[in-house]
Amino acid sequence: MSNVHQPPPSFGPEIKAQFALESNLTFLNHGSFGALPLVVRQAQEAWRVRIESNPIEWIGRRNIETLMAVKKHLARFVGCQPNDLGFVTNASEGVNAVLRSLRFEAGDELLTCDHVYNAVRQAMKSRAQETGARVVEVPIALPVRDQDHAMNCILNAITPRTRLIVIDHITSPTALRFDVRKIIDAVKGTRVQVLVDGAHAPGALQLSLDTLGAHFYAANLHKWTMAPRGSAFVWVAPQFQKDIHPCIISHEFANGFTAEFDWQGTRDLSAWNTVPAALAWFEKLGSQRVLQHNHQLAAWAHQLLCEEFSFEPLSPLDGSMLSCMASMRLPNSLQAKFDKPEAFQKQLLDADHIEVPIIEWNQHWLLRVSAAIHNEPAHYERLVVALKKYLA
Repeated sequence: MSNVHQPPPSFGPEIKAQFALESNLTFLNHGSFGALPLVVRQAQEAWRVRIESNPIEWIGRRNIETLMAVKKHLARFVGCQPNDLGFVTNASEGVNAVLRSLRFEAGDELLTCDHVYNAVRQAMKSRAQETGARVVEVPIALPVRDQDHAMNCILNAITPRTRLIVIDHITSPTALRFDVRKIIDAVKGTRVQVLVDGAHAPGALQLSLDTLGAHFYAANLHKWTMAPRGSAFVWVAPQFQKDIHPCIISHEFANGFTAEFDWQGTRDLSAWNTVPAALAWFEKLGSQRVLQHNHQLAAWAHQLLCEEFSFEPLSPLDGSMLSCMASMRLPNSLQAKFDKPEAFQKQLLDADHIEVPIIEWNQHWLLRVSAAIHNEPAHYERLVVALKKYLA
């Protein structure tokens, strides 16, 4: 293997012990649903016990107080003002809140690319059908040479009818980091708005939402910040908050962005209230250390797999378009052995005790590996050994 990348030092057994992952499982799919460290699980359970001690007090009286405390912690982490954040249960809900709030006319265009997360694609289609707008999905062919090549594919598709661009910060199937600022800067001063799907970004990228310049940003906290599942947010630039409403309309309708998102009916508040504990643990480990470890490990694993099997890299091997994940295109010969990608994924789990996603994208099968603090080089080397059996 060439020396473009070397794997980073492991976080060590004391960090691995924080996770309840099966001891014989090689878990390379942190990017889907995350994995909760013990310290966060304990913090969430403490919140559940606290809420149950007097549900009226914690859900009915003090919920606004506790959620504001969470927003202050989160705002420092993602670089924004607390009142610009609305809590949702996942990034898809945040995307839907924006899409369903914006008014589109017949013939308006909602622009995205073919690396879009399918749930977001379907949400865009649904909104277009309701309003008479149309979804324009631009292909960005693989391999992607660089950021300019990828972003210009989208910029070149803007027309006078374009109203909204939906762009991933980190793509889900292809695991590419997109330079969304290039899109945002290009449409400044026009009627085009930008919604960034940042589902994979918090804890994977250093964020400063106040300076990014997007109109809307939706993101998960259960992935790379290792907060509980069900904790996510939508950020809305102040000048557009009057137009955006949560998917659940409740008592606070028309009382402003903050009030509407703070109260959407009875919900389990423990996930959001545990976010400060998750962020504190993340920062105790060292935010930059975590980001650098995960990126370096993903880039090393990408290079290892591409060189071992002569996979064509989907992006530059220098890791410049990666964050905490890397995807590779598998040879078509696998499709003759397994009738669908899920069958191959299940085979790797059952026979090799490896959990790694196999994703169908544009008629190709992609292998996507994640790199988290509980991962180490040996995990990817086990994957190499397993793949050799199926790619022989």
